[in-house]
Amino acid sequence: MAAVYSGISHKLKSKTTSWEDKLKLAHFAWISHQCVLPNKEQVLLDWARQSLVAFYKKKLELKEDIVERLWIYVDNILHSKKLQNLLKNGKTINLQVSLIKIINERIAEFSLSGSQTNICAVLSCCQGILSTPALAVIYTARQELIVALLSQLCWSACRQPAAAVVAQLFEVIHLALGHYLLIQQQQVNPRRAFGEVTGHLLQPCLVLRHLLSGGTWTQAGQGQLRQALSRDLRSQIEAMLLGGAFQLELLSSYKEELLDQQQGDTKMGAMKNLLAPLGTVIARLVDVGYCESSLHAAVVANSVALLYKLFLDSYFKEGNQLLCFQVLPRLFGCLRISHLQGEQLQALSMSDWTTELLVVEQLLSSVVSSNIYNIAADKIRHGEAQFHFYRRVAEVLLNHSQTSVPAWFRCLRLLMSLNHLILEPDLDDLLAAAWIDADTAEFRTRKAQEALIHTLFHTYVKLRQVPRLFEEILGVMCRPAAEELRQPVLAAGPSSVLCECLLELPPSQVLDVWSLVLEKFQSLVLPQLRDDADMALKSLSLSSLLHCIMFNMRSLDSNTPLPVIRRMQGTMQRTLQELVKPLLDLLLDPPGPEQELWLQKVSDSALLLSHTWAQVDTVLSLNCSQYHAASGAPTGVTLEVSNLPLLLPGVETHHWKKIEKITAQFDSVGRYCLEQLYLQKMKRTLMQTGFQCEEALCTLRDDAAYILASGRESLTEGKMASWDGQVGTVSAVTYPVAHWHLIVSNLTILTPYLCPDDVRYLASVLLSTLPMSKVQEGSADEEPNITLEKISKAVFHSPLFPEMQSLYSAFLVCLTERYASILCSGTRGDPRLLSQQLPWIFEKDPTDMAHWETRHAKVGPEGTESRGEIAQNLLSLAKSDFPLRLKEEQLESILGLLEVVSALQLDSLSTACHVHCFLLLLSTAMAKLRGSCSSQTLKFLMTCYQVLGYLQRGKSTRSVLKVMYVSDIFEIVLTSLFKASSRLLIDRDDPSWLEFLQVIGTFLEQLLQMLVQMKLSLVLNFGKIIAFLSGCEVYTEAISGEQTKNQNPLGRQLLLVSLTTLCQVLGPFVRERRRQPEAPEVLPGLLQQAAVQLGTLLQLGAPRETRGLHPAFLSSVCTLLEVDMDQHSRPSETEISQVTDKTLLSGPALYLGVYSQVLSELPALAGCTQSFQVAMRFLTLFSSAPELHPKEESVFTSVFHSVRNVLADPAVPAQVIQDLEPHLGALFTHMLEVGTTEDFRMMLQCVLRGLDVRNVWQADQPTILSSVTLVKLLLNCPLGGEKGSLFWRACPQIVTALTLQNREACQEQPLPLALVESILDVLAALLRQGEEAISNPHHVSLAFSILLTVPLDHLKPAEYGSIFPRVHNALFSILQCHPKVMRKAIPSFLNCFNRLLFSVIHEGRQKDKGSADDLPAVLECARLVERMYSHIAAQAEDFTVFAPFMVAQYLTEVQKVTLSPAVKGPLREGIYLLLDLCIEPDVQFLRASLPPGVRDVFTELHSDYTKHHKGKHEGERRYTA
Repeated sequence: MAAVYSGISHKLKSKTTSWEDKLKLAHFAWISHQCVLPNKEQVLLDWARQSLVAFYKKKLELKEDIVERLWIYVDNILHSKKLQNLLKNGKTINLQVSLIKIINERIAEFSLSGSQTNICAVLSCCQGILSTPALAVIYTARQELIVALLSQLCWSACRQPAAAVVAQLFEVIHLALGHYLLIQQQQVNPRRAFGEVTGHLLQPCLVLRHLLSGGTWTQAGQGQLRQALSRDLRSQIEAMLLGGAFQLELLSSYKEELLDQQQGDTKMGAMKNLLAPLGTVIARLVDVGYCESSLHAAVVANSVALLYKLFLDSYFKEGNQLLCFQVLPRLFGCLRISHLQGEQLQALSMSDWTTELLVVEQLLSSVVSSNIYNIAADKIRHGEAQFHFYRRVAEVLLNHSQTSVPAWFRCLRLLMSLNHLILEPDLDDLLAAAWIDADTAEFRTRKAQEALIHTLFHTYVKLRQVPRLFEEILGVMCRPAAEELRQPVLAAGPSSVLCECLLELPPSQVLDVWSLVLEKFQSLVLPQLRDDADMALKSLSLSSLLHCIMFNMRSLDSNTPLPVIRRMQGTMQRTLQELVKPLLDLLLDPPGPEQELWLQKVSDSALLLSHTWAQVDTVLSLNCSQYHAASGAPTGVTLEVSNLPLLLPGVETHHWKKIEKITAQFDSVGRYCLEQLYLQKMKRTLMQTGFQCEEALCTLRDDAAYILASGRESLTEGKMASWDGQVGTVSAVTYPVAHWHLIVSNLTILTPYLCPDDVRYLASVLLSTLPMSKVQEGSADEEPNITLEKISKAVFHSPLFPEMQSLYSAFLVCLTERYASILCSGTRGDPRLLSQQLPWIFEKDPTDMAHWETRHAKVGPEGTESRGEIAQNLLSLAKSDFPLRLKEEQLESILGLLEVVSALQLDSLSTACHVHCFLLLLSTAMAKLRGSCSSQTLKFLMTCYQVLGYLQRGKSTRSVLKVMYVSDIFEIVLTSLFKASSRLLIDRDDPSWLEFLQVIGTFLEQLLQMLVQMKLSLVLNFGKIIAFLSGCEVYTEAISGEQTKNQNPLGRQLLLVSLTTLCQVLGPFVRERRRQPEAPEVLPGLLQQAAVQLGTLLQLGAPRETRGLHPAFLSSVCTLLEVDMDQHSRPSETEISQVTDKTLLSGPALYLGVYSQVLSELPALAGCTQSFQVAMRFLTLFSSAPELHPKEESVFTSVFHSVRNVLADPAVPAQVIQDLEPHLGALFTHMLEVGTTEDFRMMLQCVLRGLDVRNVWQADQPTILSSVTLVKLLLNCPLGGEKGSLFWRACPQIVTALTLQNREACQEQPLPLALVESILDVLAALLRQGEEAISNPHHVSLAFSILLTVPLDHLKPAEYGSIFPRVHNALFSILQCHPKVMRKAIPSFLNCFNRLLFSVIHEGRQKDKGSADDLPAVLECARLVERMYSHIAAQAEDFTVFAPFMVAQYLTEVQKVTLSPAVKGPLREGIYLLLDLCIEPDVQFLRASLPPGVRDVFTELHSDYTKHHKGKHEGERRYTA
């Protein structure tokens, strides 16, 4: 057969063979082992290459599909495993340059014309060559080929080809860049590398990088390019530019070009002709022909910042600052904003400005971060070259302000941080453009503006030139301008900045500024204020500024120098006499009614300053005894009528009446400040000792009423916006929020002096402005502004709210009124009849309930008749057709109000209010919902009964029993629920339904517990309840066994829950009463009746539980078994014994069936903690009843194996098993109590088999984990006697097995965290509890090998935070519980401890990237290390010798990283404890032996130790006996 194919080479070259046959023969020859050709692979590859070369050189005519198949054939060869194996085995395959040139030509054709003919196959061939080192040598050996390829590939990508080619194209670019970077690193001719990059690669690579940075191919819908690949390509491009254009060898050329230095280095012969490298780069960059004009400017802008960064990365070092600066003007000149003039600047769009300003920001940031600008050096040595350039940049920015672009503000901020003198010549223009005249609406822009203002103020604070700054500010504010177009000067951001700066200034400088504002106001504004609206606006701006200065300066106290106090006193008097009173006088004589704007702004200005002056005057008089207040009687003086404080000194009361009329016309600053003045007057009155006189009280009531009435109308209009909290920004839309904020902030002052109607009004506003649903999380850019909803929510959740009794009661009244009104709107039927049947719905005030409650309570003996009347009304309505029907909008309103009710503290309700609320909620729960789906109905019912349960936990819960019996409530609730459940279309296993059953069970249990605790007619109530349950329709249908159309499976579950709850409450009570002599036998009989009903219902429901154990069913079986066991244990009472026998005769089958089902379904039940807990309770009870146990098997063995199967089930997550451990522990404790020693021995043997190392080799990790968990459970059980002895005899075997298991587990990747954690938990418990039992030191020493094996590095933060404390606990257990072993094993102990210490140091280092949420876990670990240090120090006699070495190890490791301060603190405190053990020779030894860098760290550490720790403890010893 070999001879048949030996002539294949001749056939491939033959002209008579068709191309179809040639391709088939070539393909078969490549894959066939029977084709024998000398150097077959090279021959076939050369044939394909020659064919393609001949075609593209027009020497051969081929069809298009033949050409494509030839490319595919070459591609298949290049990517074949056969070729890879041949190359790996050392065989040489030569690729000819002609093939490479054809590939480059095809890619060039694709980049120029976009022709996609065969491009996928060509790119694939290229990828195959570049990804195989033995083939890629053809490119790396001839550098011009890879440069040409890379250039054309980048240009192809820049043309943004079709999506089908993108992924493949970028993969090839990635490979090509990688190869070129390797060549570039080995290049010995810097000129050649520079020429290749600037001549061929710079332009396409910069365009490509710009497109990649913009996410052109990584956005949704074009996800052809992975984010990681895009990032790698950008990094490769930057590395290529750095290695080509900014080589270290070119430094002298850059210096010659930029610094005019002549280089005489003869070694740079190759560089003689390279005179202007930067000019070459910039010329290529700004060349307009290499990309579209729409893209060119953006590419240039983005590239400027990159090139400057690369230049700094390569050449920046000490001494090269001027060189690095000289590049900056040249690159800045590439930007359009640097040279465009006049009309051309108008042509720049907002996006253009944003792009270019971002670049300027990056350039300036590089200057700041690299510390390129040294002010002194620039002035002395370089003729202020840098300063003049930055001045030019500042002029460009200020001459063409872009206040809508955040980067514009950031650029100015960077210039200010470089040197304030850069901006100082244009300081007035800066203040005008960036602050006073700026219109910054967007949130990010305002943040940038605030940062600039912050830098500006702090700079002048440091220079102590704040008055100079304010002089410019006032000059700008007082310029002629359209004031109505200006934004408020002191919004929240600038105001907070100014406040911060004022606190840093000494009082004298603040007073200078204050005087300056006062002088400007007097000289420029006041003389021209009358009839001038523009001046009125300026006066308000200046008043806001003066308010901010006066309010936020540091207050004087008695230690303030007297000259400063006197100056303050004089300035206050000047302000009052020369500014505040003249403004008020203007108000008293207004120019005319048509000047509304003037009147509003002057009143705003006058009242803002009046309020500010009064507030500052009061604060100064309180804090500084030398300051003499002018605002009223001093504190502590008994008031007379004439001594009542005035709103402002020297302004009579009748004048204020006129001012009040003016302010009432406008919702603005003036009205808000007048309210503040009245509030301040109330505070000053309350500070006097005689404020309780009738005249003072009357004044207080009038003032409080005025404050409340002032904004009442605005709160009801509904036109409002959020407020930033600044007085100067109060306007018509923000005034309601400011007014409400003022009232709420001073509720404790106002409410005692408000009449009941005003308090009710306050409560109604509070309720109406509360958000009725949970507010969603805001965005990151959301402003922290104040709204009505936020204010009301804060009051509502405040712990002071219930303490304000009048407001709290009024709020409850408003709440119940609104609630009742919604219910009234949903009533159907005769209103008069309903008002008799449901009077609480029509009551407006819950306190009015007292009259009918009292009336009903007195009718009949013990109120029986009245209680029966209310209950009968509700019961009859529940059985017939309840007259409440709620529509969807009513339902939503009710749910919102219920959310409010559930958040209230209902334990403080009065008796009447509690009863009213209970009846309203009960009526709501009985209402019908119109047009609601089953899930919505269920949610509504659940909410109602949750709130009812919450209400019944209050102090007044017993008051409900004055109106209704518990049995009546029980019957009403269940009658209503039975009817509602028949209409619900919900599966009985639906999670929401199961949750509802739990809510109902809890509510019924509360009712019955209340009945038992109060012991109110127990026999009567329980008897009525049992009679109702036995006679209800749901029960009779269930026991009849008839299959009717109207069966109610949900109702049966409700009945089951009711009977279960009844038995759960009555059973323990009967058990307790049985111990008492002469206890009545009626209640045990009632309990037995309930148990019989429950048993009957369970036996009927048991066959239906084949699809899975229902939690409610299982809980009921547990309750019934508990009652049965309790009754069966009684030795007497013939009648009850007969009933018990009857129950138990029918019970065993039920219990055995449930027992079998629980064992089989235990793994499935593990998914629900509640169901599993009930199952554990059942198994515990069942194991205590030997008469129920099956004779053919051991219950102990069956239960143990079932639990073991749960623990070994891979479907049960490790976290779930951890959650189940407490319930399993309770079961095991009981099983060990009732089990025999043989049972325990069987359990122990099973556990040891599970710990066998063979399970690791069989990869049976679930079995291992289950056995470790079983050991943990056994350790949590009280083990005594023979069982305890048996366990501790097996302990060495367990420790050895744990050592082997841990060693194997720690070698796995990823780490089996659950197993390692469990092993560490068991090890720590064994070491603690085996303090006396573990006698062999070897077994304790094995613990060290376990701890040394556990990995502490390369863990996720959550894993580290879980593993570390467990290792520490095990190590601490050895230290604390095994001192004899410790004395001989200190080196092993220190090895384990140092691993903990070093891991904390590593994890606690300061990281550039990472979540701040990781730090708390590391900090907790650091505290554990400190705790271990303290215990080591407590055992000084064992560790004294090792203390200096431990200190040295800490220092050596901590010197390698920069620790986070939070982590460093606890570690240092621990080291201080070790230094306490070190004597002076130890300290000298450390100083002599530590390496130089570590020695410095030790010197600092010892200095801090001596200064802070040692001194403190020596002081403590001085006072220690």
